[in-house]
Amino acid sequence: MTNRNISFIVKDQNPLMLRPTDTVQTACQRMCERRVGAVLVTDTHAHLKGIFTGRDAVQVIAGGGNPGAIHLSAVMTPDPDSIAPERTAIDALHMMCDGGYRHLPVVIDGKGGGKVVGIVSRSDFKGLELDHFEDEQSLWERIC
Repeated sequence: MTNRNISFIVKDQNPLMLRPTDTVQTACQRMCERRVGAVLVTDTHAHLKGIFTGRDAVQVIAGGGNPGAIHLSAVMTPDPDSIAPERTAIDALHMMCDGGYRHLPVVIDGKGGGKVVGIVSRSDFKGLELDHFEDEQSLWERIC
């Protein structure tokens, strides 16, 4: 398959979700346990409020912050870009490339608190999808 729907990629996912009041330390521990690079910060109804990544954790520590005392709400990226499950792998790759991020929440009802159904990262995409995306990027670079 060269351009799967996002719904197919996340169909069996159980994304790591925490609350805005959880601490950076808790997030880092859970990320380590699950071997993931991001936490989706949600309300009690799984509506997306933000995203916290390994890069955010590094900034907290480098800034001298206390990971056990800092809430995710203080350091997460609020209202992150997201993608609908009916979109395609190539759409997600374009969004991640254009936005400069490695993780993209998958939500129903779009940006601004949609219900989380998963998360995709570049490693979720297969060779043919990546080849197709890179061919498109190369074509645009030659045109511009």
